[in-house]
Order: sequence, then structure tokens, then C-alpha cells
Amino acid sequence: MRNTSIDLLDAMPREVVAIGTDYPHGHLLPLHHHRRAQLLYGATGVMQVSTEDGNWVVPPQRAVWIPPGVAHEVLMLGVSTRSLYIEPAAVTAMDARCQVINVSPLMRQLLLEAVELAPDYDESGRDGALINLLLHELLRSAHLPLHLPLPKDSRLLGLCHAFLKHPDAHASPVEWAAQLHISLRSFNRLFSRQTTLSFSQWRQQACVMAALARLAEGDAVTRIALDLGYDSPAAFSTMFRRVLGHAPSAWLEKTTGH
Repeated sequence: MRNTSIDLLDAMPREVVAIGTDYPHGHLLPLHHHRRAQLLYGATGVMQVSTEDGNWVVPPQRAVWIPPGVAHEVLMLGVSTRSLYIEPAAVTAMDARCQVINVSPLMRQLLLEAVELAPDYDESGRDGALINLLLHELLRSAHLPLHLPLPKDSRLLGLCHAFLKHPDAHASPVEWAAQLHISLRSFNRLFSRQTTLSFSQWRQQACVMAALARLAEGDAVTRIALDLGYDSPAAFSTMFRRVLGHAPSAWLEKTTGH
């Protein structure tokens, strides 16, 4: 099915409902949730997913796993999606939290095929076998480190949100501690307890995720590096490679096929 709402098909007596949707650039899906679990795959473009637990950036030809009932907001940047809406009982082995996942070539083709099926596809025939194989591929898919946890503490959350609007690789925990009127030691303990990451790890992850969105938009690596506050494109590329295993240019080629 293409360009229809899951609300119209949620009661369909099938474990999996597959829907493809084309979104205008910059389209924002406001906070919402589904009864079913969702695998949200972007065939093109970049998705930015937000929940109360954090943010995720989903590069082209990757997917995000959204457990049933999790409220989420999605910003679509040039995205054409292929979504699976799955009965919760069929995916109890999956994570109870959102995850960005790698999509194998086989899984990619299965997703493209799935959205062409009739909503009442034959579960005992070829279509049912395709869906079953898709679920097996989903269960064995690898996670990607593209999650940025957000704190519950309102004061710290405000600082994190401000940082995400203007990421800076040189942001100092000393400055953040001063804004909260606490010692550096207390700040480090608070930050780690609230996010499960050190400040430097969180700052690095935030910069990587900001860079991914801009790379997919076509921004130059040098411009991104300087805007994020890195001393040079080489320093930025070294950090990027350390986190994701590829240089920025190689990552873009890998995800878009350019």
C-alpha cells in the first residue's frame, strides 16, 4: 500500500502491514504513537526521530525501530519511507527502546516488495513467506550508534536542547556546570547519571548526528567541520571515523550510492 494511513489498516487481521509514503522535504510528523511496533525505513533522505528518551538520526537506506506505544516525532528531510507496522506479539524479541538499524540488501528488497502487497495478502502463500522472511531479517539486523540520550533533569535538558540547536565541539563542561551553579564534579556525576554517557561522549555523538543530517543535505565536509567548531576538516574526519568507522565522504557514498 502507498500513501495511506496505518489508522485505516490497523485492524487488518495480519501480523504485518506494510505502507510506503512519500513526504515533502521538511515535513514534520508531530508527536504520535502506534498500537503496533513500527520499522520505519527511509529509502531516500534523512529522518530525525525524537522521543522523550532521546534523538536518533537515520541516514538514507537505514531504518529506525520504534516499539509499540512509544510516542515519537519525525522530521522528514527528502524522505520516501517503507514502513512495517507489526503486531507486538510477533516481535517480542526486539528491543523495548528505539534503535537505528542497518538494513541488508536482502531486507531492503523485501521492504520494497512488501509495500506492493495487498493489505489482505495470502499468509499461506508467497506473500506470507516474504513477510516471514522479512521478520527473520529484522531480528538479525545490526544496530547503529546513532542515538543521543536526553536527560530528564529539566535544567540539564534545557542546556542539551540549546546545544543541539548550535552544536560546538569545544563546548566545555566547566561552562555547563557554572550555568547550573554546581561544581564540575557534581556536574559530571549528574550528566553521566542522566544520560549514561560522559559529557565528552555525548558532545561527540551530538556533533556526529548533526553532521550526518548536513552531509545528506549536500553540505561540504569542510563547511560542516568549521561550523561544528573543529580545528580542521582532518580533525573532524578523524572523530567521525572513530565513531562510525568511515570518513564522512565514504559514509555519504555508502549511504546514498553517490
